[in-house]
Amino acid sequence: MTQKKIDINCTVNANALTLHSYPMERLLDVLREQLNLTGTKEGCGEGECGACTVFINGEIVNSCLVPVAQVEGASIKTIEGIASGAQLHAVQQAFIECGGAQCGICTPGMVMAAVDLLERNPNPSEADIRTGLAGNLCRCTGYMKIFESVVRACQIKQPERHKAAFRRNHKKKAGPRIHTKLRERME
Repeated sequence: MTQKKIDINCTVNANALTLHSYPMERLLDVLREQLNLTGTKEGCGEGECGACTVFINGEIVNSCLVPVAQVEGASIKTIEGIASGAQLHAVQQAFIECGGAQCGICTPGMVMAAVDLLERNPNPSEADIRTGLAGNLCRCTGYMKIFESVVRACQIKQPERHKAAFRRNHKKKAGPRIHTKLRERME
């Protein structure tokens, strides 16, 4: 039995669209091939690496695991929809400033995970940041520049509030050298 293409009505990056796709086609492929939204990457195709992360109805998901039929009536936001016009999101700006992007395969997913984290928790602790990024794999950076990028995004979004919260959360932690470097950047 041959599957037929169906119409799927959804919103992608605030644009109402009707997609004409096979129901079990991966959302990742539809975004990249039909809509030319190539910022969303395929890393593993198994939902393990996070490179294909998008928001569906405000929740982050791995688009390589989502059949496009499941997005009927949904609101989807890809990495292309994170900035406000020419104004980069604080997380995007921080990744540029801190060198959080290396080869670029994991970067969109990392940015999406960081945006999600900061929307839920504008003043995350180090543990919160690690947990927020845990579903995303990077083979290039060793994660420190990515971690620093998220800390910097907090500074950009709420400079004074974050500075005080960071000091409060990390005052008693002597920790490894990176903690000292991050504290020095905050002052």
